[in-house]
Amino acid sequence: MTDTDTITDPPGPLNVSGLVRAVRRRADLSQRELADRAGVAKTTVERIEAQRVVPTLRGLEKLLSVADLALVATDQQYRLVQPMLDVPGGGLLDGAGRRYPAHSDVVLLADGGRRSWWGGKYGLARPPETYHRSRGYREAMRKYSQWDVGRPRHRGTRPPLTPEQWLRRYPEDQ
Repeated sequence: MTDTDTITDPPGPLNVSGLVRAVRRRADLSQRELADRAGVAKTTVERIEAQRVVPTLRGLEKLLSVADLALVATDQQYRLVQPMLDVPGGGLLDGAGRRYPAHSDVVLLADGGRRSWWGGKYGLARPPETYHRSRGYREAMRKYSQWDVGRPRHRGTRPPLTPEQWLRRYPEDQ
């Protein structure tokens, strides 16, 4: 398999040392030259290639960039997975520009935010994003949204419960 072949089979575990050697060969550089261009110590490149150390993600990105390569994530069908962006209004930052906690499943309300809002009684404006504590409700929202977006693909299949139907069926989880 050459470096221009299309991926058809899973590549297996990441071979970092082989990847760094491939970068050196592709850029036609010595270990010292690669280290200089990537801004890392020569001993770091030596240790990576000898499999004595695994580089940090940032270090690996620096080494790959020397040969104009980038690290990417793909799904099982090898489609590129785009990262979520940290932009105000993009759903990952609150109104003050702070990141939501990692354990929060931030979602946009499908109903435009008309459900009860605790801050309303204090005169606070409802934010466009919220977190639902009930995992079942979040899953119902997610499944219905996926079904709704892909309706032509799901023709002839029974739709999942809407979030409102789920709440009526499981009121104890609100």
